[in-house]
Amino acid sequence: MTTQPDEAQTDAVRRAGGWLRIDLDAIKQNYQLLKSRVGPDVAVGAAVKADAYGLGVTRVAPALYRAGCRRFFVATVQEGLELRPVLAADAAICILNGPAPGSEALLQDKGLTPVLNSLDHVRRWAALCRDTGVRSPCLLQLDSGMSRFGLSEADIDTLIAENTLADLAIDYIMSHLACADEHHSPRNEGQRLQFEALRRKLPALPASLAASSGIFLGEAFHHDLVRPGYALYGGNPTPDRANPMHPVVTLLAGMVQDRWIAPDVAVGYSARFIATKPTRIATLSVGYADGFHRRGGGLASAVLPDSPDILLPIVGRISMDCMALDLTALGDKLLPPGTGFELIGPHRPLDELAAALDTIGYELLTGLGKRFHREYIESSQ
Repeated sequence: MTTQPDEAQTDAVRRAGGWLRIDLDAIKQNYQLLKSRVGPDVAVGAAVKADAYGLGVTRVAPALYRAGCRRFFVATVQEGLELRPVLAADAAICILNGPAPGSEALLQDKGLTPVLNSLDHVRRWAALCRDTGVRSPCLLQLDSGMSRFGLSEADIDTLIAENTLADLAIDYIMSHLACADEHHSPRNEGQRLQFEALRRKLPALPASLAASSGIFLGEAFHHDLVRPGYALYGGNPTPDRANPMHPVVTLLAGMVQDRWIAPDVAVGYSARFIATKPTRIATLSVGYADGFHRRGGGLASAVLPDSPDILLPIVGRISMDCMALDLTALGDKLLPPGTGFELIGPHRPLDELAAALDTIGYELLTGLGKRFHREYIESSQ
C-alpha cells in the first residue's frame, strides 16, 4: 500500500500541512494476532482510552468490535459516555478510573461498567445496587504492587468484614503489571504471585492481569481476560525483541519550502543549528503543536518514501508549526512544494522515533495533533 497521498487527497494534505494514515485493517490484524497468543477460553479486550491512543476512538473502537472485541477500556466517565453511542449494546465499556463521585446512577443508566479501585468506589457502587435493586456489573481492581490503582490487602479485609462485596456483580478481578515490558524483571512474577494471594481472599471470579506486554510473558499471566492497548496500534510490546505487530500509523509532513544555505548560516530559534557547509534545508509543516517534540531537532530524522534508505536529519529547534530538515543527501533532486516526508511509518517505526526522542511511543501517539488530514484504511466492514 502506498505511503503517499493520492491525487484526490493532495489539496487537503496541503491545507492541513500533514497526512496521518490510520490503518484499521492493521489494528484488526493486531487484535487477531494477540488473540492467537492466548488460549481459546481467554477473552481479549481493548484499551481505547485517550481517544484510542490518539487515533480516533469513534473509528477505532467500531473496527475492533467488527474484529470480535466485546470489552473496551477507557479512563474516565466522560470517555465512556462519548464511546457508548458508537458501540452496540453488547459491548462492555469499562471505566478504569472508576465512578466519579455522583456519577453512579448515570453509569448504571448508560450501561457503563466501573472499575472499583478503592473502598470509596466499592461502597458507593454497592449502595447504588442496593438502592436500585439492580446489581449492575463492575470490575474490582487489586493493588498487586504498582501502588497506583486498586484495593490493598487491608481494604479487602475491611470489605469482607463489612460483607459489602455481596451487593456487587463482579465481572472480573483485575490488576496491572508495572514492568511487563521488561520481561526479565522479577517484579512480574512477584506481582502475579501477589495477585493470586489477594484473589484467594475473595470469591472465585474471573481474573485479568495482562495488557499488551503482559500477554507475551506467558500463559500464567493470561487468566480469563487480557487488555491490550499499545500493541493494537502497532507499538512493540516486546521492546528488547523484534516487533511482532503490524504498523498502523503513517505520518507525512508536507514541505513548505526548500532552499540552499551557506556555511555559518543558522537555522531555527536560538540558532541551535549552524551550517558548516552548503546545506539544503526544507521547511516542513509539522511542529510541536502537532505532537512532534520541540527537542527533536538533532535527534530524529525523516525519509522521503521513494528514497527510504537516505536518512534526512531534523535540524534546529522545532517550532510550533514547522521544523527544518537537512536534505543535503538528496543533492539537487527536484521536490515540488507539498512533498510528503515520512516522520512515522514503515521506514521510520514509531518505537525508533520514540527512542530517538527519549520517550515512549505511547506519548507520541496520544500527542498527535488534530490538524493533520486523517485517512482511515479499512478494506471491509
